[in-house]
Amino acid sequence: MRSYIATAAAGLTLLLAAVPASGMQRAGDETGDSIVFKIDPLLVTATRGPRQITQTPRPVSVVDQAQLALLSPNSVSDLFRDIPGLDVTGVGPNQARPAIRGQRGQRILLLADGLRINNSRRQRDFGELPALVDVGAVEQVEIVRGPASVLYGSDAIGGVVNIITRVPGGDGFHGNASYRYGDVDGQSRIAGRISGRAGAFSIVAGGMTRSTDAYTAPGGTFGDIELANEVTVNGSGLEDRSLDLRLGWDFSDNTSVFGKFEAYRSDDAGFGYVDPSEYNPGDPTIDITYPQQSFNKATLGFRSQELDFVVADRVELLAYGQDNERDLVFNTQIVPFPGASIELDNRNFTDIRTYGFRAEARKLVAGDVLLTYGLDGFRDEAEGTDNNTTTMSGFGPPGMPPMVTVSDRPSIPNAEFTSLGSFVQAEFDLGSRVSLVGGGRYQRVSAETFDTPTMPGVAPVSADNSTFVAAVNGLVRVTDELDLVVSTGRGFRSPNLVELFFDGAVAEAGAYQVANTDLKAETSFNVDVGARYQHGGIFFEAFFFRNRIFDGIRGRPVLDAQGDTLQQDGLDVYQNVNLDEIIFQGFEFNANVDLDDLVVLPGFSVGAGYSELDAEDAIDPENPVGESFSKKLTGRLRYQHPGGRFWGQYDVRWSDEQSLVEPDNPLGEVIPSYHVMNLRGGVRLFEVFGVTHGLNLAVTNLTDVLYAETSNASFFRPEPGRNISLTYEVVF
Repeated sequence: MRSYIATAAAGLTLLLAAVPASGMQRAGDETGDSIVFKIDPLLVTATRGPRQITQTPRPVSVVDQAQLALLSPNSVSDLFRDIPGLDVTGVGPNQARPAIRGQRGQRILLLADGLRINNSRRQRDFGELPALVDVGAVEQVEIVRGPASVLYGSDAIGGVVNIITRVPGGDGFHGNASYRYGDVDGQSRIAGRISGRAGAFSIVAGGMTRSTDAYTAPGGTFGDIELANEVTVNGSGLEDRSLDLRLGWDFSDNTSVFGKFEAYRSDDAGFGYVDPSEYNPGDPTIDITYPQQSFNKATLGFRSQELDFVVADRVELLAYGQDNERDLVFNTQIVPFPGASIELDNRNFTDIRTYGFRAEARKLVAGDVLLTYGLDGFRDEAEGTDNNTTTMSGFGPPGMPPMVTVSDRPSIPNAEFTSLGSFVQAEFDLGSRVSLVGGGRYQRVSAETFDTPTMPGVAPVSADNSTFVAAVNGLVRVTDELDLVVSTGRGFRSPNLVELFFDGAVAEAGAYQVANTDLKAETSFNVDVGARYQHGGIFFEAFFFRNRIFDGIRGRPVLDAQGDTLQQDGLDVYQNVNLDEIIFQGFEFNANVDLDDLVVLPGFSVGAGYSELDAEDAIDPENPVGESFSKKLTGRLRYQHPGGRFWGQYDVRWSDEQSLVEPDNPLGEVIPSYHVMNLRGGVRLFEVFGVTHGLNLAVTNLTDVLYAETSNASFFRPEPGRNISLTYEVVF
């Protein structure tokens, strides 16, 4: 049945591209195409000031509101699959997270409107969730590919994702409401949003509620794994909801204040897994679920510009507080040898309260040097409770009953993580064709534990470190169309609470982690060399990069006097340590051509992207460290009716094979290559009393192929099969 629906949907999309229509504008598309494909709106993340992409001396990508409407993503993470240098780890509408140039988790700094969402209680490979920000509230997403620690501090060692939400426009009130249905996961999503301005007062408010089932993956072959029939990816569904409210007041054209409240809650989300009996009987069953997660954030902001003060022309003050509560359940069954089993039932509740601020000023000095400087800081206060049951069977004489151990000892004591930094950046021109941006940051980080009721006799411990980083970025305008870009600088990431203080079973790894309070901060040295060209409707960019991470934090087995790995509760013991060095290097290319500029094909454009990534452990070159694509190629053909009434796009993505990090994986020796095709389209149906009605359709994984994103393959979590999603929207 689904195959029939997909065929009909694809035909409908192609038909829309042939229907004559009048000149109705597509809602939300006044600014044109996404600048991932076509440049050039403004970017603020890379230099903290408004710059056109072509004038930014950094490798950057931006997805704007028009592209959001085109892709109809479940979360911001879905946007990254087709962007050069970017990848996705995790499955489902809640758990998908970004990866940049092979870096993921806590090595990627996630921001919302320039303020950090990362918290120090996450495992290194599990960064915070972009899903905490409702995708319907997003104005655009800006990605800095490569370190950005000078402006943003710790965790920006691999890159920055800044989710910028909508703010009110001119006078009057506008809004939209939508309903989305997806067939592969039975998704039902209702959302609405209103924004407006009346004199000095402004408001933005919105919310959504969504329910999805666990999705299904198709049968087929992927590497050495064969699925006879379609399977359910357990734990990939959820119920979630969000709301946000922003109120603002303009004292003048140049001075304003605002307050914002955001709330998100998800129930019954999961890490995702396929029952091993479907593809490799005897493998451990690892079921990681998040029965409940809630996130609340309040922000106050003050902005003033054109001040003409001695020390500042523009000032921005931001303060925020957020509370992130999460239930986490690990149910794991491990069979170390025939007749024996280890069952882990670990339940954890964590509450992380964060208080932070950012104070920033900009000043034009000597008429041509723009200084940006300021202070920022935050404190995470983490408390948690644990209830862990370990059941070991078959380890004694025949007939011996299972050994059951129950503990309420938390894996991390109550703890705080405090960070304070200062930064300065200068932007200036050397003549009419050379621009330089350079700066530095000093950061002080401390972490400490406190007396915890369920850990009597455990003395508090502390750790601290300080780091200085600097960067210099340059842009040379060779011609009016061609720019050369050179970017170099250091990044850093301080070890977090989990890496410093965690002592307990790590169910997803089938291992036991012990604490290490002697960890040092990771640092990196990154170099980018590239070029951008834009002439009329022709655009391309290409970058070579090399990022060397020093004192990289990685897990290493703990050995006994005989050189064997220590055991704890039947699990191998490991500890996070600093290792020199890990090297990530590669090449990125992106291009787009409006065919109307070359041939007479009004409304048509084509684009392509290519990425190549290589990762190497400099100490042990034979140790594969790549957990992202090795090569990725994307292509797209798009048509948009000149009047804006309808549009359609076909896109394809190919990912090359990648060496496996883990031996004896059921996939075989490599993660196999795959290619995925998608078809999307939309039409503005009609307008009644100033309300525009529209329908968007997307057919993803058009050929219903079995595959897993590279970062999700070693722990096999395949992507959904062919999915038809329909979104009906009214805009007023």
